Amino acid sequence: MKRIDSRTLIACCLAVAAAQMCITVPSPINGEIQAAFGASGSQVAWVSSAFILPTAILELNFGVVGDLFGRKKLLVVGGFVLALGELLNATAQNITMLWIGQAVAGIGAAALFPTSLAVIAAATPEQKDRAKAVSTWALSISIASAVGPLSSGVLATVADFRVAFVPPVVLGIVVGVTSWVLVTDSRAPEGRTLDWPGQISIAIGLTALLWGVIEGGERGWGSPEIVIALCVAAVALVFFVFAERRSASPMFHLELLRIPSFAAAAVVALAGMFGFIGTAYVVSIRLGAVMHLSALRAGMPFVILQLIPLLLAPVLSRMLTKIDARWLLTGGLIPMAVGQFWIAALPVTTTSLLAFLGPVLLLGAGFICVVSSLTSAAVNAVPIKMTGMASGATSLVREFGQGLGPAVISTVAMSIASSALVGKLSGKDAGIEAAAGPLAVVSAGSDSARAAAQAALGHGLAVGVVICGCVSLTGALVTPLMVRNNSERRTEVGSGETAAQAV
Repeated sequence: MKRIDSRTLIACCLAVAAAQMCITVPSPINGEIQAAFGASGSQVAWVSSAFILPTAILELNFGVVGDLFGRKKLLVVGGFVLALGELLNATAQNITMLWIGQAVAGIGAAALFPTSLAVIAAATPEQKDRAKAVSTWALSISIASAVGPLSSGVLATVADFRVAFVPPVVLGIVVGVTSWVLVTDSRAPEGRTLDWPGQISIAIGLTALLWGVIEGGERGWGSPEIVIALCVAAVALVFFVFAERRSASPMFHLELLRIPSFAAAAVVALAGMFGFIGTAYVVSIRLGAVMHLSALRAGMPFVILQLIPLLLAPVLSRMLTKIDARWLLTGGLIPMAVGQFWIAALPVTTTSLLAFLGPVLLLGAGFICVVSSLTSAAVNAVPIKMTGMASGATSLVREFGQGLGPAVISTVAMSIASSALVGKLSGKDAGIEAAAGPLAVVSAGSDSARAAAQAALGHGLAVGVVICGCVSLTGALVTPLMVRNNSERRTEVGSGETAAQAV
């Protein structure tokens, strides 16, 4: 029996922890970012989306790159690219530079997520050993998710918010060095080729769609640039379908969409991540940009939110082997929806951590059930030969949902807030709102204008969270009706594979 080398496992866990930590670092400091750069709501939303978008787009093909050219090399490059992006963030002098840094770091993360797991899978042919190794890998993600907002909040409270990006820089360099020194290389080039037409078209389509959604609220949905962006997105996505139908080695088999249960699971994946990250964005903006809490206080709900998966991980590993994934998925979406409606009901002036504790606990418990069962539900809906493709496709949809959440909720909330302020501001205050939106008024307006903007933003953000709750509730209703196991599957996904797919 071959057991994974402990040095390889350590390097892979460091790699995925670095990538995951970078996702959570910006959450507590959105208020500082908005104040420092005078950013609008859509510009702040891009901070998270700029990281998530390349991660979602590139994960599938980076898996192929590792198979073709060696996974060890990809881990090394991914670590250094992640460090470079975070270095740009740590030295950013404007919001545009921060977006660029986030995008570069997202490219590095796209290499680290699938490659670290592929290295573990290749090094552990025995299912029992793989289950233990993957559990450790998943535990690293949970720990990094909790450490990220905590370190970010502490550092931004005692120093400039840019210092929060320094630990990821160091961690990225450590990943590059340890991967080079410790990882046992592997590859699987047989039958693997890069799908360039599919990769380019999906990148253009998703980027144009996300840009159009984020900017549409501020620029106007009928403005030429938004219309062009949405048309480009539609054309690119149609071309993606055409390219995948003709490709000898497609990154996504369109036949999967003909399986109702898989299509439903993919939609629920999009909805679940949309609602969760959209709600996290609202909490971040409420506590940081609107109520001007310190980064540490604004970050505490996120620390609690990320600690819950860590605490529930041992229980979930047993639940995944005993409970059908669709019921676990449904059982996670319902408390998420309740938590979201609860947050929407809290007045915008509520800043007590105790007031957020109840809904945050529901969100965290629901989220870990959802994320643990999403891919398992999708994979169990398809024939065994399509398991890998279904897992990768669900990962792409899940990541895009994380980018879409802040985009849509920011657009809705800021549009409602701007409409509510019409006629209530004058002079300099009206000029600030026209130039930079309601968030700028909260930071730089007169006392009366700040109070009006605060109330308007509270209403807009509450509507945004209600939308998240409705999306989660819809997913909970769809899942038991539409998601089914495929009768053609002759083997069950093992507990190790389930854990791997759950991330």
